[in-house]
Amino acid sequence: MSSECRKPYPFDQIEPKWQAIWDERQIFHAPNPGEKNFDAAKPKFYVLDMFPYPSGAGLHVGHPEGYTATDIIARYKRMRGFNVLHPMGWDAFGLPAEQYAIKSGQHPAVTTRENVSKFKSQLKRIGFSYDWHREINTTDPRYFKWTQWIFLQIYNSWLNPKTNKAEPIKTYRGKNPDEVRLAYVADVLVNWCPELGTVLANEEVVDGKSEVGGFPVVRRPMRQWMLRITAYAERLIDELEGLDWPQGIKLLQRNWIGRSEGAEVDFKIDDKKIRIFTTRPDTLYGATYMVLAPEHSLVDLIVTEEQWPAVRDYREKTARKSDLERTELAKEKTGVFTGAYAINPVNDEKIPIWIADYVLLGYGTGAIMAVPAHDERDLEFARKFNLPIRQVVQPPGDEEPIGFVGDGVAINSPIIDGLPSREAIRKITAWLEERGLGKRAINYKLRDWLFSRQRYWGEPFPIVWEDGKHRALDESELPVVPPPLEDYKPTGTGEPPLAKAKDWIRYSKKAVRETNVMPQWAGSCWYYLRFCDSHNDKRFVSEKAEKYWMGGGKPGGVDLYVGGTEHAVLHLLYARFWHKVLFDLGYVSKPEPFQRLVNQGIILGEDNQKMSKSRGNIVNPDDVIEQYGADAFRCYEMFMGPLEQMKPWSMRGVEGIARFLARVWRLMMSENQAGQWELSPAVQEVDLTNPQRKILHATTKKVTDDIESLSFNTAISQMMIFVNAFTTAQTIPISAMQPFLVLLNPFAPHLSSELWEKLKLPGQITEQPWPGFDERFLVEDEVEIVIQMNGKVRDRMKMSIQASEEEIKNAALALPKIQELTSDKQIRRVVVIPKKLVNIVL
Repeated sequence: MSSECRKPYPFDQIEPKWQAIWDERQIFHAPNPGEKNFDAAKPKFYVLDMFPYPSGAGLHVGHPEGYTATDIIARYKRMRGFNVLHPMGWDAFGLPAEQYAIKSGQHPAVTTRENVSKFKSQLKRIGFSYDWHREINTTDPRYFKWTQWIFLQIYNSWLNPKTNKAEPIKTYRGKNPDEVRLAYVADVLVNWCPELGTVLANEEVVDGKSEVGGFPVVRRPMRQWMLRITAYAERLIDELEGLDWPQGIKLLQRNWIGRSEGAEVDFKIDDKKIRIFTTRPDTLYGATYMVLAPEHSLVDLIVTEEQWPAVRDYREKTARKSDLERTELAKEKTGVFTGAYAINPVNDEKIPIWIADYVLLGYGTGAIMAVPAHDERDLEFARKFNLPIRQVVQPPGDEEPIGFVGDGVAINSPIIDGLPSREAIRKITAWLEERGLGKRAINYKLRDWLFSRQRYWGEPFPIVWEDGKHRALDESELPVVPPPLEDYKPTGTGEPPLAKAKDWIRYSKKAVRETNVMPQWAGSCWYYLRFCDSHNDKRFVSEKAEKYWMGGGKPGGVDLYVGGTEHAVLHLLYARFWHKVLFDLGYVSKPEPFQRLVNQGIILGEDNQKMSKSRGNIVNPDDVIEQYGADAFRCYEMFMGPLEQMKPWSMRGVEGIARFLARVWRLMMSENQAGQWELSPAVQEVDLTNPQRKILHATTKKVTDDIESLSFNTAISQMMIFVNAFTTAQTIPISAMQPFLVLLNPFAPHLSSELWEKLKLPGQITEQPWPGFDERFLVEDEVEIVIQMNGKVRDRMKMSIQASEEEIKNAALALPKIQELTSDKQIRRVVVIPKKLVNIVL
């Protein structure tokens, strides 16, 4: 007895066989325009996964969900006659590899190489049809040379407000180009983690500690590289409109950018002034105090001697909180009076100035006028500290006025009394502008992108410093490669680890290298472009390849982009920003990178909890494949439910899918007496019956429609119905199996390829055109009629939809069961409802 009989079908032999064939023949390589075998007559389709960070843990079953979906689409589109670009690579810079280097002394490049090898072998074992010829790695100098080159294009550009486009910095006519560069240096408050020795983004800080390692994080000012993404805020909002993205993701992007229309207003403090931004200048008469961010530079100038100790202590406490903690709505309000007062410009009233952590330096001007009667946070604060509350908006109807934040009618506001809120806003703003006390303004919640990290394992900046000024390296000096270090530990002083490489830092007698590195976001901002032309050493992507793969009639270049919702804001925002700069400078042909976006749902553990090591509920795809095969793994990932929904893993569910694939195998194969698999004698060249033809065309239509709408679970359900319809057939028509195997191929490529070969069908299954369907065979020509007696169902029968009422009545009365039930009874009448039922009244 052969070993393959131990499995429901020999997937353990079939799958490695076909993976080797695909590799050897480079079946899925997509040639570029001008290359051998490129077919210019075919349309293009670029389907992309959010490429992974290769961690040491390898894949768990949640990772390949999106990859399986894109692979189904890629295989389907090839069969539909498209040139398909379906690449994979590695977002491999990052803190985990550096942390491991600190502990073990092993260079991060070695760790990364080992992790990539593990990830790649796992992905290949699942049978994904990636063009591995285009594989990229963000830590490869041949890749990050161009990351550094793109940074130089940003550094050497400014946004011309007249054209609202990036232009070379040489077109700027002002005195100081550094004031307008899209990449600039500033002293900013950052989340500093001394233990990790680096700056952390807000989302990398949880409860005042680093997400990685759980180390304390403090707020401190540091010199940082910034990218002027705020210059693109309006376009980043407006140009979402032409993209096929989920409305929820568009809303997240709009909210993150946070466009607000209102007015900037100046409040005087002796010979100084505080500028605030408000969306409701109509409530100025209700401003009874002001609040500054604790870090605001003006605090040091206005705080009184008596209040200084309290202000200093409060600032120290605030420095230990993240922005997210400070702005949490549910938290109790805290603050300290500075001892100073400002003058309200509309009524010359002196109002106290406080500091409070719920006001952030990075949003607006870092100062607010507080209108407690019409702002929830201001009201909580005023009630806690017994500050005045003055109503200036009358709400409609019987709504409670204190705490009302909507539109109403202005009251207690002499200039605008009696005006509806919108009209009051226009009038008070004009009044402020006429007197030089304020002006109309648009504000954004979006801040410029803090772009430097105090790490070793990242892209070095192509920048040197000389006489206190920064300048770009020449492009011929790229790539700038991180120097080898014996010690990767943080310096503890705030200086990056690269500061330890004294010889490397010394660029010349007068100049030293920048020692910060770029964040992990950098490599993922443009990788989709490099995939178009990954081996080009002359340009980041050739014009011809970029125009072809990113081409088409819509604003975005990538036709389908699939990934997790955890990247719904920052990655997409940053990539769009880089792309728009490159578009403005003429390097790319489209204004947007990703036309259609789909976010797959999270796969939970069998306990309905998020998979994690601590919960012990992680499922390794290698274990599933070992037991059930890659095709069962792929199909189950898609059968669990709609792609976008969260759903729990179930090994019993995998078993069910494995049984379905075994039925497909046994439909066409049988075991001989020696226990070997051979083509079943039932498989013959015979005509299809009408019901068989109908189920084939119905399945073709359903699977086609469902793939197009990414409804993979229902496509698999329909294929199960197809298999069930043929399971009891005496003969299995090859003319039905041939198109069915093509339909199955994107989902179960190994099994379908093997059966195609066993049936001795022409060519490779991967080269077959997608089957069509004929609507004529989908038309129902028969209908089931329910037979009732005195309203109770007694039998059923099939009738032609053309049958007359008389024919239906006669057929019902002729049924053996009905004749038996009515043989000794008088039929009073027969009610016929065409195409539905017959009710015999006794």
